[in-house]
Amino acid sequence: MRGENKRSVIVGIFVFVGIAILVTGILTLGGQQKKFVKSIQLKAVFDDIGGLQAGNNVWFSGVKIGTVRKINFYGDSQVEIEMNVEEEVVEFIRKDSKATISSDGLIGNKIIVIYGGTTLAPPVEDGDRLESVMPLDTDQMMETLQVNNENLVEITGNLKNLTSKLAEGEGMVGAAMTDSLIAENFKAIVRNLDQASARSNKMIAELQNFTAKLNQKGNLFNELVTDTTMVTEIKQTLEGLNVAAENAQQMTAELTEVTKKFSDPNNSVGMLLNDPEFAESLKSTLENADSATYNLNRGMEALEYTWPFNKGFKRKQKAEEKANN
Repeated sequence: MRGENKRSVIVGIFVFVGIAILVTGILTLGGQQKKFVKSIQLKAVFDDIGGLQAGNNVWFSGVKIGTVRKINFYGDSQVEIEMNVEEEVVEFIRKDSKATISSDGLIGNKIIVIYGGTTLAPPVEDGDRLESVMPLDTDQMMETLQVNNENLVEITGNLKNLTSKLAEGEGMVGAAMTDSLIAENFKAIVRNLDQASARSNKMIAELQNFTAKLNQKGNLFNELVTDTTMVTEIKQTLEGLNVAAENAQQMTAELTEVTKKFSDPNNSVGMLLNDPEFAESLKSTLENADSATYNLNRGMEALEYTWPFNKGFKRKQKAEEKANN
C-alpha cells in the first residue's frame, strides 16, 4: 500500500513538472512570437519574398516589434505579407514608412524591416499597407561577384605579363627601366626641365618687379593709368588729330578736284597747261613783245641824238650832274 502511494506521488510530481515545463514553454514561445501582446495588423506587397515564412520577425530601428502573421498571393504574381506589430510602437511608425525584406545575419532567417517615415505623416493604423522596397537579390549579387572575380583574375594575369615584359626590358617603359643610356637621357631631360623652370621663375620675378615699378607713382605709365586729367587731355588730343585728319582728307579731295580742273582743257588754266597750240601762240606773242620792247629801247636811245630833242636831253643831263654835286 505504501509502495503504491509512493509511486503515485512520484508520478504526480513528474506530471506537475511536465505541465510546468509545458506552460513555461508556451509562455516563452508566445512571448517570442508576440502572441500575448496587443498588436495591430499591417500589410505589404512584394514581387518576391525570397523564402520569407510565417512566424519570421518584423524589425523597426533594430528592435523586434512583431512577426509575420500570414503570407497570401496577391494580384497576378505578387505576394502580400500580413504582419502583427506591437501596438505600443505604432506611434513611431508613420504611414509613409517603407518595408523591405532582409536577413537576420549573413545566412540567417528572412525578416521584415520597417524603416523611414517622416513626422509630417500620421502614425499607421490597423490594416494599413506600407510601401514595399524590393531587396537586393543575393543570387544576382553572387553572380556579380563571380563576374568581378573573373575580371580580377584576368586583370591579375595581364598585370603579371606586363611586369614580366617590363622586367625583361620590352617596350619603351621597359627599355627606360633597363637601358642605362635611356636613363641618362631621361635624367638630362629632367635637368633641362629644372633649368627651364628656374628660368621661368626668374622671368616671373623680373616681370613682377617690372609691374611693381610701373605701379610706382611718378612714372608715365602709372600717370596714364591713374591720372584722369591726362586721360582727358589725351582724348582731346586724339579728337583734334581726328579732326585734322578729316580736314586733311577734305583738303586732299578738294586738291584732287582742282587738279582735275587743271587737266581739263575747257577752262583757261587747263588751256594754258594742256593746249600746245595756245602755248605756242603765247610763246610767239611773248617773243614779239620782247622784240618790240628791245626796238623801242633802241629808238629811245637814238632819239636822244636827234636835233629836236638834243637840247632837252643836254639840259636834263646838266640838272642831274648839278643835283649829284
